[in-house]
Amino acid sequence: MEQREHERTGGITPHITIRDRRAADAVDWYKKAFGAEELMRHPTDDGRLMHASLKINNGYLMLNDDFPEHMGGPSQPPASFVLHLNVPDADAAWQRALDAGAEVRFPLADQFWGDRYGQVTDPFGFIWSIGAPVKQEQEQQQTSSQPATA
Repeated sequence: MEQREHERTGGITPHITIRDRRAADAVDWYKKAFGAEELMRHPTDDGRLMHASLKINNGYLMLNDDFPEHMGGPSQPPASFVLHLNVPDADAAWQRALDAGAEVRFPLADQFWGDRYGQVTDPFGFIWSIGAPVKQEQEQQQTSSQPATA
């Protein structure tokens, strides 16, 4: 597992802190809700997770339990950002997240910018958006790009 952690190149990798000693639960939930692949896990002697690395939807997410004794106090609740998943099928990804227990924050719907998009909140307080191009638009593009037959 550790070697794969270092295969990452470029991009931005969110690194989130999970409150209330629930990082191991978060790893399991992200596997169920988003099909995450666990790349690495480093537990501490007291059972907390010092570090975990996941691959979700071809991107990476790092997470850890809160360590207030090293950070000057407890971590703050998640705020001011959204973790976005751009997926091939928004409806399937949406249903998988809801089936895992995500709560709807912004209902999945076709949006004016051409995506099917919605937001959910995970059990750890983080907001995730799920989006994909509207299927109808994709079908119209495929049809219009085909040569006309005489």
